Amino acid sequence: MTATNARPTARDTGIGGAARDERPGPGAGSDAAQHDTVASVVRQWRAVHPELDTGPMEVIGRINRCAALLQQAEDAPLRRAGLSRAEFDLLGALRRTGHELTPGELAKETFSSGAAVTKRIKQLTERGLVERRGDTRDRRVAHLRLTDTGRDLVDGILPEQLAYETAVLSVLAPEGQGELAVLLADLLSRLEGRMGALRA
Repeated sequence: MTATNARPTARDTGIGGAARDERPGPGAGSDAAQHDTVASVVRQWRAVHPELDTGPMEVIGRINRCAALLQQAEDAPLRRAGLSRAEFDLLGALRRTGHELTPGELAKETFSSGAAVTKRIKQLTERGLVERRGDTRDRRVAHLRLTDTGRDLVDGILPEQLAYETAVLSVLAPEGQGELAVLLADLLSRLEGRMGALRA
């Protein structure tokens, strides 16, 4: 993937703003973890602030770096279909829920802002992939659903997209993928319950 040559961003280097002593980090058992981009960033921060703990950076920095690389690599099947990941997520939400959704419900389903959903819906409607129906009781409310063309597009892309993602993850052994999925699920579940309090 060409994205492996991408340089670290401010997001990669700014997590925690911390460094720590020479105790082994979360990735200390892996040779690869000692030579990735974040490992280099951590060593630099240790030199600047040896009294601080870089543990959070070693986890969050790597999550951010992986996300950045995946975004830069882009999703080949989606790109060929002329869709962004955000647009596909919106179409996918309409397909997997199996019923009409309002723009507000779509925003929650796709973790997007209302403005972003409105813009994407307009584009997808113009392409004939989504159609809207006005609410009979409240004209301000719209109900959205896939057209037949939109449903066929999602069903056609999904197997190819999953095969692409399988190829991306093939750098990890199947057991490693399972362990990572469990850890990320646990982290996500806890963050979803706590992020509101952290922002306060």
